[in-house]
Amino acid sequence: MLPSADQHFEDADFIFQQDLAPAHTAKSTKSWLNDRGVGVLDWPANSPDLNPIENLWVCSCVCVLPRIFIIWAISSWFRRGPSTPDPSTPAGAPRLPSRNLFPKDTLMDLYVYISENEIFTDFNNTEALFWYQQDLVYGDWTTGESGDGCYEHYQELDLSESVKQNGSTYIHIYFTKSGFHPDPKRKGQYRRLSTVHSTRMLNKYKRRKFLKTKNLLTGETEADPEMIKRAESHGPVEIISHWHPNLTINMVDDHTAWVKGSVPPPLDQHVKFDAVSGDYYPIVYFNDYWNLQKDYYPINDTLQNLPLRLTYCPLSLWRWQLYAAQSARSPWNFLADDTYEQSDEDQDSVKVALLETNPYLLGLTIVVSIVHSIFEFLAFKNDIQFWNSRQSLEGLSVRSIIFGVFQSLVVLLYILDNETNFVVQVSVFIGLLIDFWKITKVMDVRLDRENRIAGIFPRLIFKDKSTYVDSSTKIYDDMAFKYLSWLLYPLFGCYAVYSLLYVEHKGWYSWVLSMLYGFLLTFGFITMTPQLFINYKMKSVAHLPWRMLTYKALNTFIDDLFAFVIKMPMMYRIGCLRDDVVFFIYLYQRWIYRVDPNRVNEFGTSGVERSKDSPAQPAAGDTTAAITDKSEGEKKND
Repeated sequence: MLPSADQHFEDADFIFQQDLAPAHTAKSTKSWLNDRGVGVLDWPANSPDLNPIENLWVCSCVCVLPRIFIIWAISSWFRRGPSTPDPSTPAGAPRLPSRNLFPKDTLMDLYVYISENEIFTDFNNTEALFWYQQDLVYGDWTTGESGDGCYEHYQELDLSESVKQNGSTYIHIYFTKSGFHPDPKRKGQYRRLSTVHSTRMLNKYKRRKFLKTKNLLTGETEADPEMIKRAESHGPVEIISHWHPNLTINMVDDHTAWVKGSVPPPLDQHVKFDAVSGDYYPIVYFNDYWNLQKDYYPINDTLQNLPLRLTYCPLSLWRWQLYAAQSARSPWNFLADDTYEQSDEDQDSVKVALLETNPYLLGLTIVVSIVHSIFEFLAFKNDIQFWNSRQSLEGLSVRSIIFGVFQSLVVLLYILDNETNFVVQVSVFIGLLIDFWKITKVMDVRLDRENRIAGIFPRLIFKDKSTYVDSSTKIYDDMAFKYLSWLLYPLFGCYAVYSLLYVEHKGWYSWVLSMLYGFLLTFGFITMTPQLFINYKMKSVAHLPWRMLTYKALNTFIDDLFAFVIKMPMMYRIGCLRDDVVFFIYLYQRWIYRVDPNRVNEFGTSGVERSKDSPAQPAAGDTTAAITDKSEGEKKND
């Protein structure tokens, strides 16, 4: 669903979980992965409510599918032939493959330093040494506390004043072969080819937005006065340092004969070659994939120390490809940084599903998600084909189409005002364009260049088509909306008063949008009833786009399935059920108003004629691309 309009402060309430042990209440995907040796960080017992279906579709199509393509491209790269000759080498000879500087089963030591400097040199400072682990075996999967090759260390860090004031803190990782030290100043104990080093910032800077809302009548707000004061001093958007208490250090168990310059992206960002020997260092990967955005909390003056739990685990090459592909950001992406943050938050729902959902149900979810996308595409396709080939408007509610344009416009303005996900905005915008296009098919639209607006802009003239005016459909359509207004307007007035009295808004513009959107979300199904009324009066359903309705109904049934599997507001579940009720009424009308294939319908054709014409494709010039304005007498003579 779309974000709430009265949410004062985004990402403001962070709860630090003292107990990070997962709650094993069912056979989850997390336990299923752990049983098969796939390490997953500990998960808080209280997981958040998942976002509704839109986020799942968006993440599946926009986040997951491109990553699968990247993984496939990387695997194809591995299977390709020998490397091409390098002109820079003598006689154009190909570059020689490199080897891992740390052979299999190398005995090594781990040094972890915490510092506020990005470049670390203070090796003699014992307070900077956070963790020292001896006698680790490279590529060993059987040692450790749990017999899986993993080691863990927990400690609380003292918080300095600079870090409290939005400063940064860094973690410096050193793997050395046994007997060596990472300090270059220690002669005889340091060796460059026996030391692997990697650095990363521990804190994460996030945008924190303050939505200044108030009751438009009283001017009062329930927002924290301290937050209002910070918003006035720092502006509506504040960049604050955040902290997460968990981080995994993975050393990739890989001895592939990499060739410098031929490592495919995004893996090339992690494979480091030695400039002298040409060999590559073991790959050290900071794995925070399972750290959810909701578990980050802001660093401020009230904190005295920060908890940090480090976990060292070996990682296979295949699993590292998955993590690297998921964490990579496309270099061709033109979206802003705040869109990246929205993408990270959207992926949280997918991660929760991976951790807590039964693996078989998760597999079914993926399959059904793909089917949902296919049905959505087919619904758009058949909807366009239906309106593009219509020759008459008899039996169709033109007012419902016009009201649909208004509804799509309200939804688009509402999600823009609430800064919803960019992909959702594009999807709604495309739907609005299709609705505008339908207007040109059901009405005569022309430009009046004589009576200009303000003497500059041509005036748009909308006129009902003759096939609609001269038919009984217009009478039934007007009658249906007349009866509908008796119910719609009182409900609209009551909802507007309720929204004004009890809901806070950013301003009058936001109130109008949220009020209209909330009303359409609650009572929007009423706008489907005029078509039901027309079908009842005409005792026919042959004029309806049944293919499009069927695809949309199947998508609604899929939404019903997920509405009761995934945690979401009750209003969304009721919305899915109400659409089902309307569609079942359509099916009932189709059953009682059976179509006689030998009877000529209101369009001048019969089912027998259509079956005869179906094998042959009409010529391009004979295809009707618009709704024609035929009179009743002309249609009878067709």
